[in-house]
Amino acid sequence: MIAISRWLLLALGAAFSAFHIMLGLISLGVPTRPEPTLAALALYTVATVLSLWPTGRVRMPDWLAAFDLVVAIAMPVVVTTQLDPAADNGFATWYVAAVGTLMTIVAARRQLVMAWIGVGALALQTLLWAGFPALGTLGVVGSMVWVAIAHALTVALASAARAARRYGQAEREAAAWQAAQDAHLFEGRMRLAQTNRIASPMLRRIADQGGVLTEQQRRECRMLEAAIRDEIRGRMLLTDVVRVEVQRARGRGITVTLLDEGGIDELDEPSRDRVLSRLAEAISRSHADRIIARTAAEGSPVAVTVVGLRESGDATALDTDDAEVELWLEIPRAIEG
Repeated sequence: MIAISRWLLLALGAAFSAFHIMLGLISLGVPTRPEPTLAALALYTVATVLSLWPTGRVRMPDWLAAFDLVVAIAMPVVVTTQLDPAADNGFATWYVAAVGTLMTIVAARRQLVMAWIGVGALALQTLLWAGFPALGTLGVVGSMVWVAIAHALTVALASAARAARRYGQAEREAAAWQAAQDAHLFEGRMRLAQTNRIASPMLRRIADQGGVLTEQQRRECRMLEAAIRDEIRGRMLLTDVVRVEVQRARGRGITVTLLDEGGIDELDEPSRDRVLSRLAEAISRSHADRIIARTAAEGSPVAVTVVGLRESGDATALDTDDAEVELWLEIPRAIEG
């Protein structure tokens, strides 16, 4: 990609404008009276300086575009009142190229409608003042061509800028997707390592004993199975403190189920630690027969819901509506003030 300095473009615009002003000054002897031409030169100088003045905005303000348009319409009328349309006026028709340059600047600064109105008014005034052939001999067609080129370049650059923004957004989305995939891969490896650390000792013991286990060892296997299930389904609900309290609860005969459905993934570390500390405390104090901890939906004011159920004498009560609610806790995402 070739980068063109903004200052270089400003310098070129200023150089062309200064050249037109010089032509107007050296041809002051041609008009019947020089005062109207001097007034037109003053207007053109002010319009050019304002239009080329470096600002943070690329698009020209509407008020400045309107002022440039008024200058572009007024200059030909003011200057030609002192010229003979049938004579060879030479450089005295400097205003034609001056209007073309000014309207090219207007078009380059994304005021395309104003630019075309300006050169259109120049063409109409020339047609009425000197006739159709003057459109070519005075350079009106050339001024319109320069505006057309500026129009095409402005549209092309705007399209390229939009495409660059789209590509940039796509690149950011691809990077975010890749980061998410890397995070999932890392988490999977971490969970696998955690599972291996938990299960390997018992698996080696089972292999050494040929699969013959005592009742105590069978209970340990069930505890390990539940711990592995926690690592898979509990995910963000697990901290070292929560793991300890869950194991203690299971040691007391409580069935504990942890379900992380992604509702606390966006919490920052301090907020997550606060929520999970409340969860660990609730599990440690509960005397229920079954505890279920589940993350709430994303966007909910509640982070985690904890339910403790107690049997009502029937062995199947926990699977029916007859179970007694011993614990109901909704842990908020934010600290209640």
